[in-house]
Amino acid sequence: MKEIYLDNSATTKAYDSVGDLVRKVLCEDYGNPSSMHAKGVAAEHYIKEAKETLAKLLKVQEKEIYFTSGGTESDNLAIMGAARANRRRGNHLITSAIEHPAVINTMRHLEEEGYRITFLPVDRYGRIRLEALKEALCDETILVSVMYVNNEVGSVQPIAEAASMVKAYNKEILFHVDAVQGFGKYRIYPKKLNVDMCALSGHKIHGPKGIGALYVGSHVKIQPILFGGEQQKNVRSGTENVPGIAGLSLAARTIYQDLDEKVAVMRELKERFIEGVQKIENTTIHGLYDETAAPHIISVGFAGIRSEVLLHALEEKGIYVSSGSACASNHPQVSGVLKGIGAEQEYLDATLRFSLSEFTTQEEIDETLETLYNIVPVLRKYTRH
Repeated sequence: MKEIYLDNSATTKAYDSVGDLVRKVLCEDYGNPSSMHAKGVAAEHYIKEAKETLAKLLKVQEKEIYFTSGGTESDNLAIMGAARANRRRGNHLITSAIEHPAVINTMRHLEEEGYRITFLPVDRYGRIRLEALKEALCDETILVSVMYVNNEVGSVQPIAEAASMVKAYNKEILFHVDAVQGFGKYRIYPKKLNVDMCALSGHKIHGPKGIGALYVGSHVKIQPILFGGEQQKNVRSGTENVPGIAGLSLAARTIYQDLDEKVAVMRELKERFIEGVQKIENTTIHGLYDETAAPHIISVGFAGIRSEVLLHALEEKGIYVSSGSACASNHPQVSGVLKGIGAEQEYLDATLRFSLSEFTTQEEIDETLETLYNIVPVLRKYTRH
């Protein structure tokens, strides 16, 4: 049975070149980068090269790049590290109501530590309300965190406008962006955007799992959340994941080659899928699906069918999709994102996310649509009452 993978927002297939490089570093250039001998120097070279790559892509300084275990740790380090380091200035943090669990749950943890958190509402397309952000800012505000692209509905946040608003109010307020779903789809320049910290992940861009990066502006005061051998200037201790770092670097370089062409193809496929899926009765597309939305994420509600049922029906046909954020899928619950955008009740537990990559083909889109045309009417006959 042919496999059709449309869950690229959960994870991506690694480039073959990335897999080859990771194996080489694991099995040949396996030295500890902190060691002073030749093997250590060879390993350290991969780290230096990766910093150069990411710094060039983000247009920041190499010393402002730190490597982590993934997007979740990058978000945790940015938010907790900056909040605790700047506690004397205030205890108020702002984020949106539809952030990734790596941000939402970190904020809730800090709330238990005594910080005051404001969760900004979003419009029906999943974009933060700038007027709500302006009203939330106060003398106690020390950090604002807003994601670049929403991982469930693909909304792109007005980062430049939001960051400018924050800095106009008080330039010392830090602005953090979870760019895990945006990096590799957009050219993201933190300094130009007035962004102080920016989180990235390897496995969303055809790189390895278990590796991420965090841009931290040299002016930012931040405390570590891990303690150990003082690697990475004591901001993130622990022996560096050199195979992962090398793979992340190569994946980042590769995905940005011919980026405009890759994104254009994804947008064409997305439009084709949306046009086709709208032919099915009682369906809805969550969020925007024009040029202002992410090119790779499509959130579709199928009234009358539980998302889990439709997901597994597609899986039986070799088609892999998601019912929401993969990071929360082991603990099924109503999506906070769908509730946040005001989705109708009948779609809260009846929505699937289809997410594309540069490897997605028109044939796969057409076959998925044909499968949906066949199975949706059948499944609706067995609707739970």
